[in-house]
Amino acid sequence: MLKIDHLTKTYGEKRAVDDLSLRIRPGEIFGFIGHNGAGKSTTLRCAVGILQFDSGRIEIDGESIADNPLACKRKLAYIPDNPDLYDFMSGVKYLNFVADVFGVSADARQERIRKYADLFELTDDLGQPISAYSHGMKQKLAIVSAWLHVPKLILMDEPFVGLDPKASHLLKEMMREHCDAGGAIFFSTHVLEVAEKLCDKVAIIKQGRLIKAGTMEEVKGDDSLEEVFLELEAE
Repeated sequence: MLKIDHLTKTYGEKRAVDDLSLRIRPGEIFGFIGHNGAGKSTTLRCAVGILQFDSGRIEIDGESIADNPLACKRKLAYIPDNPDLYDFMSGVKYLNFVADVFGVSADARQERIRKYADLFELTDDLGQPISAYSHGMKQKLAIVSAWLHVPKLILMDEPFVGLDPKASHLLKEMMREHCDAGGAIFFSTHVLEVAEKLCDKVAIIKQGRLIKAGTMEEVKGDDSLEEVFLELEAE
C-alpha cells in the first residue's frame, strides 16, 4: 500500500530523513517512533506529497507520489499533528467541503457524517464555527474528515494528542476496523504503550535514519517497546 524506497530529505546541510526505506502493506497498522526531530513528520509529509524530497521514491498503491500526486491523494487521508482547519467554516460545512473534494455522494456523506459525528459526540457542535472548537474537538473533526471518503491508506501524525480517553478508544477501534477491511495505517506516536498494543509493525527512527523495524515481536522480543526504544536511543 505504501512503499518508501531510499527516501532522503535535507534542510540546508541537515539530513532530516536519510536513506529511509519502509513497506506498509494492506491490513497493517504500522507505528512510527522516534524522539522529537527524528524525522517522523518530515517522512509523513513527503509520503502525502506536501514536501518534495531530494532523492528516493514513494508509491501509494503502486503509483508514484511525485509523478502522479492527484491519483495518490485520492487514495489517502492525512491528519497532521496540529490540524489546520478552516476556522471560518462550521464543522458541517468543512466536512461537506472535504466530501466535495473527494467526490463523495450526498447519501454516503450524510450517512458517514452522522455515524462518525455521533461516535465522537460532535453532532450538536457541527453547526458551530470551527474557531469555537477546542483542540480536542478539532482533532475529532479532522478524524471524521479523514474517514469520509474511505481512503485505502491513512497517515496520521500523533493522532492521540488532545483526545480524551473515550475518543482515543474509538480511534483505536476505527483504525483496527479500517485495516481489517483491507486498508492500511501509518502513524507516528510518542505513546509507546498504545503502539505496543495496537500496531502490527513498528519502525524506530533516529536522526533521520531507520534503526529498527519489523513486527512488534521482532522489534521488542521479550522486553517492552519502551525498554527497546530507550536502549536504542542510548546507543
